[in-house]
Amino acid sequence: MDSTETTPPRGPATPPKAKAAPGPANAAAPADSAAPADSADANAPAGPRTPAGAPALGLVTIGQAPRADLRPDAEPLLPGVRLVEHGALDADRFDGDAEAAATRRLLAPEDGEAPLISRLRDGRSVLLGHGALIPRIEDAVGRAERDGAAATLLLCTGRFPAVRSRRPLLFAEPLVQQAVAATVGTDPVGIVCPHPDQAEDVSRRWAQLLPGRVQAATADPYGPAERVLDDIADAARTLADRGSSWLVLDCIGYTEQMRAAALRAVGRPVLLARAIAVRMAAEVVAASG
Repeated sequence: MDSTETTPPRGPATPPKAKAAPGPANAAAPADSAAPADSADANAPAGPRTPAGAPALGLVTIGQAPRADLRPDAEPLLPGVRLVEHGALDADRFDGDAEAAATRRLLAPEDGEAPLISRLRDGRSVLLGHGALIPRIEDAVGRAERDGAAATLLLCTGRFPAVRSRRPLLFAEPLVQQAVAATVGTDPVGIVCPHPDQAEDVSRRWAQLLPGRVQAATADPYGPAERVLDDIADAARTLADRGSSWLVLDCIGYTEQMRAAALRAVGRPVLLARAIAVRMAAEVVAASG
């Protein structure tokens, strides 16, 4: 993507608001495959009820649905929108040690490939490669569309090739990157990403887009709960100490609570990938009627 030259703002700005592929060979049938549209949300925290005829947004995670960590942040940004959740790994099994190890090997990134990371239904995380994910993502998008999604948001800030869909399919990475580019101008930007093996790739991709200096630090949003906010704060301080004027929490796993921890640590504007992507997706749903 081309860099966007803009005049730096004087303060933080809020960004503007398939054919299904075959499932994995070792997978059990998804529990929600024949269930009603909201069945993927069964274990999610209770939230405001939306009318049955409300427009629907598909939320497709590259991990497993439901994303109980996402709904508390997403729902206030999507009033009157029904959320339809599906995951690329919904049919993959991580039950026993041997089965989990075999599944993780099947899904792992290739040698030298920057990994993707996502959340499993039980809160654990998993490292993923693109090759195993694409057919699983296409399957999850197809399920969301069959459940009535007017548009679908892919909940990952990694870079993906084309994915088949029949309705608008939004990729979080370009939504987030273009919104950040339009906001930060030529200011130096610090990117927080989840895994050390991602840092070099993340820095390179953002540096291709932003005209100012880009640097990265890591903090795992899926790490131990008692440590995660401190890790986020430490990464934010590292980037601020190196001169970053803006920070970007560049993973869907980072929450509003984590943004608040980074803000308290450095007192500099912190842009949150999940909030940008969801706001833009809300606009697409509204445009689709």
